[in-house]
Amino acid sequence: MLNNLTDCEEGDGGPNSQGDGVPKESSPFINSSDAEKSQQYEGKNMALFEEEMDTSPMVSSLLSSLANYSNLPQGSKEHEEAENNEEARKKPVEAPQMGTLMGVYLPCLQNIFGVILFLRMTWVVGVGGVMGSFIIVFMCCSTTMLTAISMSAIATNGVVPAGGSYYMISRSLGPEFGGAVGICFYLGTTFAGAMYILGCIEILLIYIVPQAAIFKLEGLEGPDAEAALLNNMRVYGTCVLTFMAVVVFVGVKYVNKLALVFLACVICSILAVYAGVIKTAFDPPDFPICILGNRTLVTKGFDVCAKVIERDNGTVTTKLWRMFCDSEFLNATCDDYFANNNVSQVQGIPGVTSGILAENLFGYYMEKGVILEKRGLPAVQDPDEPITNSNRYVISDMTTFFTLLVGIYFPSVTGIMAGSNRSGDLKDAQKSIPIGTIMAITTTSLVYMSSVILFGACIEGVVLRDKFGEGVNGNLVIGTLAWPSPWVIVIGSFFSTCGAGLQSLTGAPRLMQAISRDGIVPFLRVFGHGKANGEPTWALLLTACICEIGILIASLDAVAPILSMFFLMCYMFVNLACALQTLLRTPNWRPRFKFYHWALSFLGMSLCLSLMFICSWYYAIVAMVIASCIYKYIEFRGAEKEWGDGIRGISLSAARFALMRLEEGPPHTKNWRPQLLVLVSVDREQNVEQPRLFSLTNQLKAGKGLTIVGTSLEGTFLNNHPQAQRAEQSLKKLMETEKVKGFCQVVISSNIRDATSHLIQTGGLGGLRHNTVLVSWPRNWKQAKDHQALRNFIEVVRETTAAHLALLVPKNISAYPSNGERFTEGHIDVWWIVHDGGMLMLLPFLLRQHKVWRKCKMRIFTVAQMDDNSIQMKKDLTTFLYHLRIDAQVEVVEMQDSDISAYTYEKTLVMEQRSQILKEMHLTKNEREREIQSITDSSRGSIRRKNPSSVGKQLSLSEEPAGGSVEEKPEEEMQLIHNKNATPTPTSPASPSEGAVTPGEKVQMTWTEKCDGDKGNAIGATSPEGLKDFFNMKPEWENLNQSNVRRMHTALRLNEVIMKKSQEAKLVLLNMPGPPKNRTGEENYMEFLEVLTEGLNRVLLVRGGGREVITIYS
Repeated sequence: MLNNLTDCEEGDGGPNSQGDGVPKESSPFINSSDAEKSQQYEGKNMALFEEEMDTSPMVSSLLSSLANYSNLPQGSKEHEEAENNEEARKKPVEAPQMGTLMGVYLPCLQNIFGVILFLRMTWVVGVGGVMGSFIIVFMCCSTTMLTAISMSAIATNGVVPAGGSYYMISRSLGPEFGGAVGICFYLGTTFAGAMYILGCIEILLIYIVPQAAIFKLEGLEGPDAEAALLNNMRVYGTCVLTFMAVVVFVGVKYVNKLALVFLACVICSILAVYAGVIKTAFDPPDFPICILGNRTLVTKGFDVCAKVIERDNGTVTTKLWRMFCDSEFLNATCDDYFANNNVSQVQGIPGVTSGILAENLFGYYMEKGVILEKRGLPAVQDPDEPITNSNRYVISDMTTFFTLLVGIYFPSVTGIMAGSNRSGDLKDAQKSIPIGTIMAITTTSLVYMSSVILFGACIEGVVLRDKFGEGVNGNLVIGTLAWPSPWVIVIGSFFSTCGAGLQSLTGAPRLMQAISRDGIVPFLRVFGHGKANGEPTWALLLTACICEIGILIASLDAVAPILSMFFLMCYMFVNLACALQTLLRTPNWRPRFKFYHWALSFLGMSLCLSLMFICSWYYAIVAMVIASCIYKYIEFRGAEKEWGDGIRGISLSAARFALMRLEEGPPHTKNWRPQLLVLVSVDREQNVEQPRLFSLTNQLKAGKGLTIVGTSLEGTFLNNHPQAQRAEQSLKKLMETEKVKGFCQVVISSNIRDATSHLIQTGGLGGLRHNTVLVSWPRNWKQAKDHQALRNFIEVVRETTAAHLALLVPKNISAYPSNGERFTEGHIDVWWIVHDGGMLMLLPFLLRQHKVWRKCKMRIFTVAQMDDNSIQMKKDLTTFLYHLRIDAQVEVVEMQDSDISAYTYEKTLVMEQRSQILKEMHLTKNEREREIQSITDSSRGSIRRKNPSSVGKQLSLSEEPAGGSVEEKPEEEMQLIHNKNATPTPTSPASPSEGAVTPGEKVQMTWTEKCDGDKGNAIGATSPEGLKDFFNMKPEWENLNQSNVRRMHTALRLNEVIMKKSQEAKLVLLNMPGPPKNRTGEENYMEFLEVLTEGLNRVLLVRGGGREVITIYS
C-alpha cells in the first residue's frame, strides 16, 4: 500500500485552497477535482467507490495532505513568498521548531513587562496604597488569567493559523465581530506603540539627559511647565516614531533578532529591583528627602537640607534659605510657611524591616496642584494663606482616584496574546500556547503582586507618590531601590520601552494586513498590499499616522486608558467566544486544553466589561461606538463569509427556543399580524409571472413577520431539480429587488394542484407558520385552455378555508402600484359586508404604514338591510373604530329590497348554459378557437342590448385588453362555446337538421329552445320586436337554479352600489364569498365574483381565517 501514498496535491492546504475563500488561509480540505486522482483507483480494490472518486479521495491521499499541511507564521518572508511566488509554493517548507520557552513564555514576558512597571508602578502603590494597589493588580491579573484560559481552549481547538486573537475571534464569532474586534485590537496595539515611545522619551528627558529638552523647564511653574514638558514629548516622540518606522520598514528581521536583547534588559532590571529589596533589609541605600514642615521639597537647587549651617564658628544661611527668603542674611524677609516650620530630613528608602508598610497600607488620593505632604509630621500653616513658591515643592500633576489608577495600570498586564500570535512558529502550538501563556501570566502576576507589597514595605510614602523622583535628586523612584545602581533600571527600562515600541510597530501593521486580506472591510483592502516580500508598507504608514495621534496627546497617563479600552474589548470577546462555543456544544468544539469552563469565561467577560467602565466610562462608550459602527458597516457592506462561527450557533439555538415557545399556543389577538404565504407561478424559463405580488407583499409587511414565497413545478424531483434551483434563484432575486424579507420555497410534484397543496400544508416550521395566503386572481379563467388554473384556484380557496387560513386575492394585480410609486391622495375603501375577524379593518391600517399608501384616506362602507337602523349602525361603527384607534370615514349604504330583474335571470341563464356546454365539449383546442368568435356574437349582442352601459363598462375595464388573439378577447366573447357534435341532452335538445344552421343560430337555439322549443321565436328574441316575449318566458326562468339567481342578484346589486361609491378609489377591499360545497358550480362561483368586482380597477378580495385579528383592548 505504500504506492498509494501520494504527495499533497497542489491546492490541498495551499494558500489558494477553497474553504472560506480567504487566500492567506491554508486549510486541508477533502474535495479535489484533480484529474490525476483517477489513477489511484485503477488496478486496486476500490472499484466499488470509483463512481465517487471525484468527491471522495482515498484515505491515503487525505492523510498525506494532512501530514504535509504547513501553517507558516503570518508576515514572515517564507509565508509571503508562498503566496506571491509560484515557485516558492512548490519548495518544501522547513518545519517550525520553536518550543514553549522560546516561542511562548519569553515573548509573553517581554510583552507583559513594560513601561508601566518601571515608570508608574511605584506611583500607583503610593497613591492607591498597598491594599488598593493589590486589589487593582489582582483584578487585572485575574482578568488576563481567565482570558488566557479561554484563549487556550480556542487555540487548541484545531490548527490556529498565525493571526492571534483576530483569527480566533473572527472564526469563533463571525466576520462582523471579528472585524470590529480585530480593528479595536489593532488600534490598541498601535496606541501601545505610542505609549512605549512616550515612556522612552520620558526616561530620556527626565532621567538620562534632561538638558536635551528643547523647551526648557527652568523658571517655569504650573501650566507653563506642564505645557513645555508635553511639547518636548511631542517633538522627540515624533522623531523617535519616524526613526522606528524607518527601521521596521527597512529591516524587520533586525527587530526580531534584538528582541532577546530587549528581554534581557527587562529581566536584569527586575532582578536588580529584587536584589535591592534584599539589600535594604540589612543595608538601606542613602536617599534622604528634605521636608519643610510636612511638605516635600524639590531637591534641585540646594545641596544641604537645612535653613542655616554652622561654619567657622558662625551661622551661615544655605541655598534653601535663599530659595524662600529675599536675601542671604538672617534678618531677611522669608516666606511665612518657611519661617514657621522646621526643615527635616527623612530617609527615602527606610528598608523592608522598617515597618513603613503600615503607613503605606491605605490610599492617599490628591487633587491636581496639591503639595505632597508626609503623614504624621506637624506643620504650622494658615489655611487661608495662599501657597507661595509652589515650584519649590513636589506637586501632584493630576487629580487621582481609584478608577484612574486602574486605567493607567491595566496596560502593564496586556501582551498575553504574544504566544498565540506566533502560533505559526511553534513546533506544537496546541501544547505550547496554554502552558507558555499561563506560565507567563503566573510569573508576571507574582512579580506584580510582590512588587506592590515590597514597594510599600521599602519606600517612604512621599517618595512613592513622587511620580518623577523630584524629591530624590531626580532619580527614577524604582531605580533608587535597585542594586547595584539606579542606572541599571534607567538603562534597562529605556531599552525595554524602545524594544516594545518596535514590536508594536512590527505587529500592528501585520494585524491590519490580515484584516485587509480577509476582505471583510472593503475600504481597508488597500492596506493588504506591501513590498515584494510581503512587508505591509501601506499598513505600516497607517499605523505610524495613528501612532502619531497618541504621540500628540503626549501624556503617558492619558494614552494608557485608551489602549486599555481596546485591549479589554478584545479580551472580552475572546471570553465570549469560548463561553458560547462551550454552551452551544458545537460538534467541532473539541479543544485539547481541558481546564476551562463556560462560567470562567463569563466571569472573565464580566471583569473585562467592568474594567472598561471602571477605567473610563466615556472611553468605554467611544470604544463600543467604534466597534458597533465597524460591525454594522461589515454587516451591510462587507464581504459575505461563512466561517462556521458561534453567532450562527446562537441564531440556531435562539430560533429553536423561539419556535418551541411559539408551539405553546396561537398568538394573542394583539400580536396577530399576517404571516404570508405568497403563491406565485413561474413560466417555462422559471421567471415570475406576477412580480407585482412581491410589491404588494412588501407594502403589507414592511419587513415585519414571516413571509414565505412559494411556487410549484410539475414533474419529478430527480428530473426537475435544476429547474427548481433556477426558480429559487429567480424568487430570491425578485425578493431582493422588491425588498421582501422572507424565505422562498419551490415544490415539485406530479401536478401543480398537489404541489400547491403541499406548500399550503407544509410551509413554515412549528409555530412559525403562515396564517394568510396571498394568491393572484386567475386572469384567463374563462378560456378553456386555462380551465385547470380555474380549478386550482378554487381548490386553494377551499384548502385555506379548511385550514382556517386567511386568504387575500388581489384582482388585476398588474394595476397595483410598485414600491417606487406614491399616491398623493385618494381613498382605500373597505366594504364590510360580513364580519370575518376584522381582517378588513387591519389590512388598510397595515398598508397605510407603507409610503406608497401613506397619504390615502380610509373609508369603511357597510350595508344595511330594510329592517336595520342605518343611523344607529353608523354611530356604533364610528364608536367601534374609535376604540380600535383607526381613523376612517364611515358610511352605511342602504340596499332596498327589489325584485329580481330580467337582466339577472338572463345573466344566470347564460352562466348556467355556458357551464353546461363546457362540460359537454369534446372539441380540440384548435376547433374551439375557430368557432369562438361566431359562437358568442349572439349572446354578447343580446346582453349588450339588455344592459348596454354595464357591458360597456365591463369591456372597457376588463383585465385583458381586446385584441386579435384568443387570450386577449373580452370576457363575453369567451362565454359560449358550442360543440356541433355534442350529444343531445334533455336540457339542450338537438336534431339532425341543425347541421345546416349557422353557429350563431345554434347557440341561440341552445339556450332559448328550453323556453318554448321554437327556433323562430328564439331568433326573434334577439330583435326589439321579440323582447317583450322574451321577458314573458317565466316558466323557463323558474326552472333555473334559484340559488344561483339569488346569488347573481346579490352580486349585481352589490356591484352597483360599490361602483357608485368606490369607482374612483385607489383600492377596494371586499369580503370574498366562500366557494360552493359541491364541485358542480365552480364556474358559477367564479362568475359571481367576476360580476361582483366588475368595473373596479384594483380589488383585494379578503377571506378571514376564522379568528379575531383585531381588538379594542390594549
